Amino acid sequence: MHTDVLVVGGGLGGVAAALAALRAGRSVILTEEFDWLGGQLTSQGVPPDEHTWVEQFGVTASYRALRDGIRDYYRRHYPLTARSRAAKELNPGAGYVSKLCHEPRVAVAVIDSMLAPYRANLKLQVLQPYRPVNATTDGDRVTSVTVCHRDTGEERTLTAPYILDATETGELLPLTGTEYVTGFESQAMTGEPSAPVEAQPLNMQAVSFCFAVDHVDGDHVGDKPANYAFWRNYQPPFWGDRMLSWHAPDPRTLKPSLRSFTPNPDDDPLSVVADQRKAGGDTNLWTFRRIAARQHFEPGAYASDICLVNWPMIDYLEGPVFDVPDALKHLQGAKELSQAVFYWLQTEAPRPDGGAGFRGLRMRGDLLGSSDGLAQAPYIRESRRIAAEYTIVEQDLSVAVRGSRGAVEYVDSVGVGMYRIDLHPSTGGDNYIDVASSPFRIPLGALIPQRVENLLPASKNLGTTHITNGCYRLHPVEWNVGEAAGLLAAFCLDRGTTPRAVRNSPALLVEFQSRLSDQGVELSWPDVTGY
Repeated sequence: MHTDVLVVGGGLGGVAAALAALRAGRSVILTEEFDWLGGQLTSQGVPPDEHTWVEQFGVTASYRALRDGIRDYYRRHYPLTARSRAAKELNPGAGYVSKLCHEPRVAVAVIDSMLAPYRANLKLQVLQPYRPVNATTDGDRVTSVTVCHRDTGEERTLTAPYILDATETGELLPLTGTEYVTGFESQAMTGEPSAPVEAQPLNMQAVSFCFAVDHVDGDHVGDKPANYAFWRNYQPPFWGDRMLSWHAPDPRTLKPSLRSFTPNPDDDPLSVVADQRKAGGDTNLWTFRRIAARQHFEPGAYASDICLVNWPMIDYLEGPVFDVPDALKHLQGAKELSQAVFYWLQTEAPRPDGGAGFRGLRMRGDLLGSSDGLAQAPYIRESRRIAAEYTIVEQDLSVAVRGSRGAVEYVDSVGVGMYRIDLHPSTGGDNYIDVASSPFRIPLGALIPQRVENLLPASKNLGTTHITNGCYRLHPVEWNVGEAAGLLAAFCLDRGTTPRAVRNSPALLVEFQSRLSDQGVELSWPDVTGY
């Protein structure tokens, strides 16, 4: 199969890349290995992690259309109360992590609707569920990618002038021989204040298998999961208690912190203010990532709130899930940890009344499109990352380094983003790294490999370090990276040029940035201060 732009990976970056190239008049093949498009927002189950100003500015027009579409879907199809239906900034879950916490399946429906016209006119072909298994190259160009059907084993060979790697872990990089890095770089390599003295390529952020729960009458406890005894007593040296407890380090101070868990509080969902600038929102785990607040809906529509479990205790620290021979063992271990956490919640978790266990908790795998109760895919925080023409480092945007100057203002900006430098505990035994960041730009140089000419990163695999990945990995930034990559591929085809030439030719760069602006991609920030 041949197309103008091949996008491998149907997460947020892949969807944005496909839409951008399609809007530019190009044909696209989009592949995805799981049953849902949308990646971390859908098959991984994670509500969007976004910055303080997301309702006003700081995201692309197409990402805003996705957010607006999710709210409109609720207004059209869900039995909202009149008061909630009228809320301009409706937050269906009234979660504290984001101004828009919602059920993943709603995002799937909106993404599918955004792509539908292009599937109908055959400009877009979606191959699902397929994952890449091989690639061919000719010198510094990728000539083909072979994908394999997850269930049948059928293989297809795909060719295109431009190939975008939007996989969750940068899977095309080793397949194509594209130079890349993983894990911690050393201080000597990057000069970053938070980097270690020696490089640690297998020291990566934890992965997590998220799951959704509600709490209703009855006893819903099932069989004790495999290796429960191991996980029940598991205690990292820096944790301060067993992981299966209400204690965990505060990400920002690293001091021991006590979480609370109170199913179905009688709170007013319209009074919830989600603002990452003020706090992480994770002190009450029920409302932290709640995706359905029952009080938003007509009486009786929901028997319970629904909350998405993406909490400290499900972070898997025993090993990375790629570039190691036992990757599958660690993926299975991450599943076992989440299953153990759920069983602990049902049977042993301390309750406010002095008892133990919340036996009315149910897993809601139906909301995640899975049969085992867990999300279809692991939540991947850190990918392989290209060795890029420009690598974004901590001192480009850290408030501690930059102070009132704000982040470096890259002249080759292709978008913007904002989030704290937020790294979860890692497979090398490191605690959180969570430090203040300035609102930043996305440099085109971070999307261009040092050698390969026609492969572009379109997800979390751009030229960041382990440290700066912590703020470039979030939902709206991944979308912007993908959108910029898709537009860049289309622009290069239109102009008969290359990504490297676009960056290094002032006239071409200005023309490309103008095209980005025309599509609603913001290239700079107003005068706002980081947090």
